[in-house]
Amino acid sequence: MKPAGARPNPPHRERGGATRQRILGAAATVLSARGYAATRLSDIAAEAGVRTPGVYYYFSSRDDLIAEVMRVGQLRVFEHVESALSAAPDTCDSRDRICVAVEAHLRVELELSEFATAVTRNTSQLPEQVRRAHQAESDKYHALWRALLESARNEGLLKPDLDLGIARMLVIGALNWTPEWWRTSCDSIDTLVDTAQSLVCDGLFKPEAEPGDGSPIFDSMLNS
Repeated sequence: MKPAGARPNPPHRERGGATRQRILGAAATVLSARGYAATRLSDIAAEAGVRTPGVYYYFSSRDDLIAEVMRVGQLRVFEHVESALSAAPDTCDSRDRICVAVEAHLRVELELSEFATAVTRNTSQLPEQVRRAHQAESDKYHALWRALLESARNEGLLKPDLDLGIARMLVIGALNWTPEWWRTSCDSIDTLVDTAQSLVCDGLFKPEAEPGDGSPIFDSMLNS
């Protein structure tokens, strides 16, 4: 809320901010559909409804614009997954929380944000200077997953021979690759989420003990 007596923002600044956001959204749309190599500034301008030279008023270059899309997209993935984890019940164990994170990641990149899709589809294609622009946001997201896996290990739930660094990269890599092949015409996103959760958790976690599996407690109960 503005303090009493404060001057309103000049109209041209409000319009400029809206135009910048429209250009960013257009860039996310084009990147998501065409990828880094095939994305042209003229295509972004057409999607945003502005003339191509006008883009340079807000961004110094094509790569400057793409870097900002990637930064925003990575931030949205992080915030969506973090929010989903924060909303999870206190009774959730680490297995449940990893399932929550898998679902939140897939839904934000496939249903909720073209910025997120732009990140997951294009990170591997970017030149080094563009990747560096969103490295801090990427590091935050990897730290979130590192904490999830370490909590699971501390609870004694993970398979003991897992390398957590490799496991983290494989899980995030698989989730990020999904927009490259998944289409709504194949299966519902609910089926996709269920399958991803099953594969991730079966790969990470020890099997749950069942009666008659050789456990002394269960065997004594069965033989009594």
